[in-house]
Amino acid sequence: MTTAFTFPGQGSQSVGMGKELADAFPEAREVFAEVDDALGEKLSTIMWEGPEETLTLTAKAQPALMAVSVAVMRVLEAKGFKLAEKASHVAGHSLGEYSAHCAAGTFSLADTARLLRIRGNAMQAAVPVGEGAMAAILGLEVGDVEFVCDAAAGETGTVCQIANDNGGGQLVISGAKAAVERAAALATDKGARRALMLPVSAPFHSALMAPAADAMREALSQVTVNAPSVPVIANVTVAPVTEPGEIVDRLVEQVTGQVRWRETVEWFAGSGVTTLVEAGSGKVLTGLARRIDKALAGVAINNPADIEAFLQANA
Repeated sequence: MTTAFTFPGQGSQSVGMGKELADAFPEAREVFAEVDDALGEKLSTIMWEGPEETLTLTAKAQPALMAVSVAVMRVLEAKGFKLAEKASHVAGHSLGEYSAHCAAGTFSLADTARLLRIRGNAMQAAVPVGEGAMAAILGLEVGDVEFVCDAAAGETGTVCQIANDNGGGQLVISGAKAAVERAAALATDKGARRALMLPVSAPFHSALMAPAADAMREALSQVTVNAPSVPVIANVTVAPVTEPGEIVDRLVEQVTGQVRWRETVEWFAGSGVTTLVEAGSGKVLTGLARRIDKALAGVAINNPADIEAFLQANA
């Protein structure tokens, strides 16, 4: 099989996402209703009506993005497209790794929604507001960014590390605010095209998230973890996981570890994948894949027209 599915992470949310799916397909409506029930709130109303600042909150955006991704997959399944028969692997960007596991049957939909609510709240609570930061570094190689992170961490005596390697010369760093600001300045001195502080509320995917990692290990111990129907490529190891105990370990490590997305796309290309299908809100991962390996075909599915076109192409 030469197709793999990917699932987007935070930043792909937008007011109105999933509404066309819910209007067109009963399977999608069932997904959004089940997520609402699992969380005890009308998350779907926030998704479709906003306000945007509420949808952007980490504890709202994470289960909301997962719901759209899983709605796409449930509609495809209802129309005869079986993930286990048609895809070699799945992967997701940060919270999207949970979407990938839900799509592959590792977790139930309700458990995935609750896990992501816990994850969002725990990540937000791990570091007091204003003490952590993240920055996008554009136009430097990984080694150069590692160098400036180490230099800034050494100068300030605290944490600064690469959080995301998104490919195409786009890296995101995370850690204590003073260290990240210093690293951004050093990156500019080293020739970065841009070093941009990001409007985020916490230093995600850094060692400062250790309390959130502990919270996720506890939360994951309370749910049923099945072997996925399709191997899931873990963010932190860029390797397939299928065994429930290892899945839990990788998801816990992911909270403080790096999202190695460039390497994930390269792994797909090196493993015979020729088409990456992005299921869910937006087209961020499709754009990243194009920059990482132009030989990979990219397809984004997030509305009824996309679904019909995909099914026709894969009949």
